[in-house]
Amino acid sequence: MASLEAFVQVMSGTSPSIYCFNPCFSNVNRVFSVQSAVNNVRRRSSVAEKVHSNTRTLRKGLRFNAAEGGSDGVFHGKTGVNRLENMTCKCQQAESGRGVTAEDKNRILFGDEPNRPIPVPHNPITSSPDIDEFKVVQQLKNENGGFTLNGKPPTAGTVQEKLENVRANSIEDEAWSLLQDSVVYYCNNPVGTIAANDSSSTSVLNYDQVFIRDFIPSGIAFLLKGEYDIVRNFILHTLQLQSWEKTMDCYSPGQGLMPASFKVRTVPLDGDDSATEDVLDPDFGEAAIGRVAPVDSDGSCMIDRRMGIHGHPLEIQALFYSALLSAREMLAPEDASADLIQALNNRLVALSFHIKEYYWIDMRKLNEIYRYKTEEYSYDAVNKFNIYPDQIPSWLVQFMPSKGGYLIGNLQPAHMDFRFFSLGNLWSIVSSLATLDQSHAILDLIEAKWDELVADMPLKICYPALEEQEWRIITGSDPKNTPWSYHNGGSWPTLLWQLTVASIKMNRPEIALKAVETAEKRISRDKWPEYYDTKRARFIGKQSRLFQTWSIAGYLVAKLLLANPSAAKILVNEEDSELANAFSSMISASPRRKRGWKKKSFIV
Repeated sequence: MASLEAFVQVMSGTSPSIYCFNPCFSNVNRVFSVQSAVNNVRRRSSVAEKVHSNTRTLRKGLRFNAAEGGSDGVFHGKTGVNRLENMTCKCQQAESGRGVTAEDKNRILFGDEPNRPIPVPHNPITSSPDIDEFKVVQQLKNENGGFTLNGKPPTAGTVQEKLENVRANSIEDEAWSLLQDSVVYYCNNPVGTIAANDSSSTSVLNYDQVFIRDFIPSGIAFLLKGEYDIVRNFILHTLQLQSWEKTMDCYSPGQGLMPASFKVRTVPLDGDDSATEDVLDPDFGEAAIGRVAPVDSDGSCMIDRRMGIHGHPLEIQALFYSALLSAREMLAPEDASADLIQALNNRLVALSFHIKEYYWIDMRKLNEIYRYKTEEYSYDAVNKFNIYPDQIPSWLVQFMPSKGGYLIGNLQPAHMDFRFFSLGNLWSIVSSLATLDQSHAILDLIEAKWDELVADMPLKICYPALEEQEWRIITGSDPKNTPWSYHNGGSWPTLLWQLTVASIKMNRPEIALKAVETAEKRISRDKWPEYYDTKRARFIGKQSRLFQTWSIAGYLVAKLLLANPSAAKILVNEEDSELANAFSSMISASPRRKRGWKKKSFIV
């Protein structure tokens, strides 16, 4: 898999880059003590404010210089009562400092195109899709002498194709500009992107922070564009934040816990009110809604709200499987790591078998469950988890196509969550947790149930929604998770990139292309919402943030991959032949074979 090669490129700095690799980062345990710039302002403007012809001024990133010091693993920074120590970066004084120029910011996004101007988002007063279309029609008319092509009037298809291409290019340019506006700088270096840049919202909450999860599509977009510095800086600073001592109500989480997010703050320099310094302020869940830490109590699931995902949710198993594969790939095959590699292989085989065999459902398996016997007590029981046939919901009988299938959302004794979870199924394809036949069947189902899963905006996070009494019991009558909203059947545009990777891997890019074209019809006009509500995604989510960065980045990753499908190889895991053989052996030899009592010797 090419992901390791890409990771090595990013971390080593051997790939083309804008900034020189800072010596501060050569050892993550070095002491950070760098001087601050005075009155150095970074200007960043949001697209929403450009629409209203206003300019918002933010502090420019400050220059980052490593100071001399030991490697005792201590970070110098501000210390407050009852709060975490801030990572501090003191920068040079203003007279010797240099801010980020417009050209610098341009190169951050377009390193291979130094002369490419930064596209300005469309102002509805001066530019709109209708105006752009009018210009294209006029151009066609002028270019072809009175609106003819080869002496004949152009066909409707010719004009329409031209208009659609212009509209798509305009949306893509706007998306790149928005992504650039979301970049966060720490001591003059890009370190991530904020979650949303919605100036229309009266409450910022924590959407102005860099979320570890949300940055993933942004990071992939930058990597595909050849910009490695922001990804490298993000990884290194996240690793540094992992090592902090932190407590939440006298509870200390396990070693290696990453923060849910972090924020770059500018604070007065100690002893000098006229100077400022940058600090990294992480959030490990202390301020989260419900005080939910960024990892569940048993380490099984990262959560925002409890949505009936007890047990072993599919998306967590798929991500965990992918993480195990990546860990195994990065281990050098030597004696010291032999035991660890063997342990990884054992876990991969067990996890692969469990998901492929017990989570898979199609029409044949559904009919098998319908005929299950219950309360079986034997070694060769067919109904291993004692699933009652009456659990089969009525909607599933209508939803399941004759061709296609999917991996269910969850499984535990006497309970199957039959809902379709998009992320878990798509990532099972990407990571090869699903077999080739299962992967094609999942895409078959998405095509067959396009109106339910895509409709007016891709892609349903799950299907169907919990409604009425079920919604009240499982969500606690959560007003944000009402039926067909947010995590309860909402539609999330960021899932475009996972759908695109899965489609390209299975050599079916037309599925992703159709979804992207669906999104382009309205996502820019709707100001890039976080999620959509209703069964067909007709409404912008009632609490959805606008200019959501991972909606923007998800669209850009999808466009980049469709333009260059071979680039998807850095994101996918090809099926492991050894794991596939082990799975086949377990299927043919073990799960339902009869076992008798072994003869035992007893000492009397």
